[in-house]
Amino acid sequence: MAKLPPFTASGVLPIGDYELNFNEVRASHLVVGDGSDHHWDTGWRRSLVDYAEILVNQLWHVGVADVFLDGSFVENKCHPNDIDGYFHCDAREIATGSLEDRLNQLDPHKVWTWKNASRRPYRGYPKGQLPMWHVYRVELWPHYHQVSGIADNRGNELLFPSAFRQQRQSFEPKGIVKLVREGSK
Repeated sequence: MAKLPPFTASGVLPIGDYELNFNEVRASHLVVGDGSDHHWDTGWRRSLVDYAEILVNQLWHVGVADVFLDGSFVENKCHPNDIDGYFHCDAREIATGSLEDRLNQLDPHKVWTWKNASRRPYRGYPKGQLPMWHVYRVELWPHYHQVSGIADNRGNELLFPSAFRQQRQSFEPKGIVKLVREGSK
C-alpha cells in the first residue's frame, strides 16, 4: 500500500503528488480518518470515492491517463461537500466536443459538460453546480493549459495544476492525489 502522509498542522496534505489507486484511497486516512475526530464521516467519504471512481473509470476508458483529486476531500475536514479534481486532455477534444461526447456515451446520466449554461442551483450554494456534481458530488475539470478561475494570493489566475496545489483560503501549498490504476505502480 502506498504511504499517504498525515495532514499538516493546518489540515492539508504535505506538498507532493501522492499516487494512489482507489483501494488505497479507501484505506487511507482521507476516508477512514486518523482516529482523532469521532465526527469523521467515513461513510460519506467512502461514497464520494465510489462516485469519483465511476467518473475516473470513464475517463480512463476513453484514454485519459492523468487524473488528480483535490478539494476539501483531501483536507482534514470531517464532511467535505464533494470531490474536486482535474485531468489532462487535448484542447482539440474539448473544443470539438469529442471528449464530452465519448464520455456521455459511457455515463447513463450524460453528466459530462463544463458549459456554464448547464449549471443548476442547489440549496445553500451561491453558484450553480454542474450536472456531474448533482449526480455524483464530484467535479472533474479538463486541463489543457488554460486558467482555472482560481487566483493566487496576488490575484493572478492559476492553471489547474497550480490552483489545486494550494489551499484556497490561506494559499498554503499542499499535496494532491494522483489516481493510478490498480497494479500500475
